[in-house]
Amino acid sequence: MESLTVPQILEMTQQETKRLTESFERLDRAEVILAQMPQVECPVSHSFTPGLYQRTFKVPAGTIVTSKIHMTEHPYVMTEGLMLVWIEGKAVTVRAPCFGVTKPGTRRLAYAIEDTVWTTFHVTDETDVDKIEEQIIFKHDAHLKGLVAQPSIEGKQ
Repeated sequence: MESLTVPQILEMTQQETKRLTESFERLDRAEVILAQMPQVECPVSHSFTPGLYQRTFKVPAGTIVTSKIHMTEHPYVMTEGLMLVWIEGKAVTVRAPCFGVTKPGTRRLAYAIEDTVWTTFHVTDETDVDKIEEQIIFKHDAHLKGLVAQPSIEGKQ
C-alpha cells in the first residue's frame, strides 16, 4: 500500500475544498434564481422515538428542491417517487425504494420526476425541531436574504 506525504494530503484537501466551494457557489446561484419563481408547498412531518428524530417531506412531481447543508452523517430513505438529484457536480437518477447515507457537508439540488417521499433519520434525544436543526444543519442563507422567506424545505417549481 502506498502512503501519502503531508504535502500530498494538503494538496488533496485543498483540491477537495475548492471542488466543494465551486459546487456550493453553483447551488447558491441556482437557489437565488429558484427563490424568485413561484413557490411550491412541500409538506414536512416530524416524528420522534426515544433517541431518534424522523423528518419526512413530500415533493410534488415537477418541483425542484434544494437541501440544507447537513453537518451530520445520517441515513435516508426514499419510499416513493423518482428524482434527478444533483450533488457535487454529478446528476444521478434515484428511484424508490432507495436507501442511502448522507455525509457531513452534503448539499443537494433535486428535480422530482414523480411525486416523491424522502425521509431522514437523526440520532438525538431532542424533540424541539428548531434545536435539532441547530445541531444538524449548517445555517447558510445569506445569499437569499430579501428574496423569499425560507421554509424548512425550499420547494420551487
